[in-house]
Amino acid sequence: MKKTVKDINWTGKTAVVRCDFNVPLKDGVIVDDTRITAALPTIKYLIEQGARVVIMSHLGRPKGKPVPEMSLKPVSAKLGNYLGIDINFAQSDNVIDEAVIQSAKALKPGDVMLIENVRYRSEEEKNDPEFAKNLSKLGDIFVQEAFGTAHRAHASTTGIADYIPAVSGFLIDKELRFLGNALESPKRPFAAIMGGAKVSDKIPVITNLLDRVNILIIGGGMLFTFLKAQGFSIGKSLLDEEGVNLATDILKKAEEKGVRLLLPVDVVCADEFSNDSAFATYDIDSIPDDKMGLDIGNKTVKLFTETLKTAKTIVWNGPMGVFEMSNFANGTKAIANCLADLDAVTIIGGGDSAAAVKQFGVSEKMTHISTGGGASLEFLEGKVLPGIAVIDTL
Repeated sequence: MKKTVKDINWTGKTAVVRCDFNVPLKDGVIVDDTRITAALPTIKYLIEQGARVVIMSHLGRPKGKPVPEMSLKPVSAKLGNYLGIDINFAQSDNVIDEAVIQSAKALKPGDVMLIENVRYRSEEEKNDPEFAKNLSKLGDIFVQEAFGTAHRAHASTTGIADYIPAVSGFLIDKELRFLGNALESPKRPFAAIMGGAKVSDKIPVITNLLDRVNILIIGGGMLFTFLKAQGFSIGKSLLDEEGVNLATDILKKAEEKGVRLLLPVDVVCADEFSNDSAFATYDIDSIPDDKMGLDIGNKTVKLFTETLKTAKTIVWNGPMGVFEMSNFANGTKAIANCLADLDAVTIIGGGDSAAAVKQFGVSEKMTHISTGGGASLEFLEGKVLPGIAVIDTL
């Protein structure tokens, strides 16, 4: 079991907290602050325990040099509003230097400081030991709270743990408990819903889940690769050429392992990839050659939702259609609403699925929404995440 912030006596200590504050900005204004609010319980706990708190994060891809538009200054202001305190923003293009280190040492119990975007330095993504060592000078204990970057071995996510002890924050602890329990000891029946575009991107996850789930539901753009593998004509629909043989293998493995694999029985097709395009629903054996599938149909929605009502644990990664377009959002919305009403453990695997449940106003009804798109996928693959591996164990 990994150590958490609750396993530390914070009196007289400084916490160096790696958060994932990679928030979307438009004209310098934060568009979605979900990642900031997700870290608040840990930060508030540390303040209440009398710790001095130094926070670090990345934002965007500045490629190892200062980019004013990717400064964490707007995050500092937003964080201060939520905490009701003034945040000491250590604005330095060097990210870490003697002045920043001294500012950290001057903090009083309960004070919070945020350093500049760690990716302003190329040493961050290279996991440079000297840079990591300098980051460790900011405090006494490293608190890993950035699940979204836990699959990256960077200086601020793994390297720093070579120099000071590492524990998890509440967010990481929650991710490990829900995702870990889903993989190792789920309440059954256990269902996985996989969407998204490319089969080849999801193969490792699906392969790992086939050893664990009772039900596997396939939707999204990848469904057409599975239909192609079964010999159906898919018109102008999205096709992952490399994934056809892989899809065939998955269908075979699911049968061998006794996993109930569900594919759509009808799809909503349009003339073009546009919300303004004319559209209609077709059974999977009659998709016109000049049309493209952009959502699952009503018969499929009924098949999927009726099946999901039998499940006790559900992991959902990837939308059922192009939910960003209102005419092709019905499938994704129906799955979201179905999960919201179930008496089951419902885990949303980050990325587009997390955006969908938020868009449809049911995020509060999900058991857990992962904050890491790529990280949650790699975790579900069964990979050891570098940013998790460095956390000390009890």
